[in-house]
Amino acid sequence: MARQVAKKFQYIHDLAPGQPVNDLFLLAAANMAQSRNGPYWNLTFQDATGTIDGKIWSPKSLDYPTLDPGQMTRVQGFVENYREKNQLKVDHMDLLPTSHEDVDISDFLPTSYVPPEQLMDAIEALVAKHITHKPWKTLCKKVLNDETVRALLITAPGAKTVHHAYAGGLLEHTLQVARACMALCDVYPTLDRETLLVGAIFHDLGKAWELSGGLTNDYTDEGRLLGHIQLGQNKLEPFLKGCKTLDEGLKLHLRHLITSHHGEHEFGAPVRPKTPEAFVLHFADNMDAKLNIIDQAYDEMDKNGQEWSPYMRYLERNIYRAPSTPDKSKAKNEKPENQCLLPLKA
Repeated sequence: MARQVAKKFQYIHDLAPGQPVNDLFLLAAANMAQSRNGPYWNLTFQDATGTIDGKIWSPKSLDYPTLDPGQMTRVQGFVENYREKNQLKVDHMDLLPTSHEDVDISDFLPTSYVPPEQLMDAIEALVAKHITHKPWKTLCKKVLNDETVRALLITAPGAKTVHHAYAGGLLEHTLQVARACMALCDVYPTLDRETLLVGAIFHDLGKAWELSGGLTNDYTDEGRLLGHIQLGQNKLEPFLKGCKTLDEGLKLHLRHLITSHHGEHEFGAPVRPKTPEAFVLHFADNMDAKLNIIDQAYDEMDKNGQEWSPYMRYLERNIYRAPSTPDKSKAKNEKPENQCLLPLKA
């Protein structure tokens, strides 16, 4: 007999002040605080459309001695407006079984705009188009077609928070960094296009093991102890050793690209970039991360009709949405010249 999956009807993106709520939400964060009237819970709820803060005030808060992130909940309450942000005042909350077998997980996990399988296809298309050196092509195919690696990459987020922090985020980020690197090779033709592309594809490989993904998306033990740069090197090394026809100098350069892609020691790079390709990879990686942060800020600004974002800690500034130059090609229904460099958003 097929299992019954609980239906979700109310999504965070659509909630408005004064609206009653009675639906399923993932508990993303929970901490107990103290007020004059007694202890209360500070909560963050999540679904596929975003997050919303919530409160359980005393004495109702005493019904929940402990609350752990990753728990599925059914929340009854209503939406308040607090400091120009929506917030859930929780009147009652049921904790669902932790197996999540009775819910559709896709209702609660944000995902990339483009399905991860299509992102993987696009990465493999870049390999087919730009890599002619057979040992490089063999390495890429062996890694990307490895059953364990591929399964992890398809679902992996690009980070715990800040940028690309959603299922498929790692592949989305990888594809955009690789595209940017290939575009820069057209501007700077002396760059080693093939080594740079391999470095772009595998620079964040270790994130597939650094983060758990799934409903909690927390750091794994090896992620906390080693970090994704070292993890990526460790996971790639058996493939490099097995690729006997690949020149040792090319292998060394690839290792350097991965090790140095954070650019500076204070940003987590064990070594700083020391080749032109390493500089390009670092700047492409940094650029894509920041543009993704801005893109997410624009989404929030559009919801609230804002031209300026709130202060963004990771960018250390507010972000402005400037007016766009009219696009005559859109008015004429003309296609852009370079389809492969279109943004990933529909």
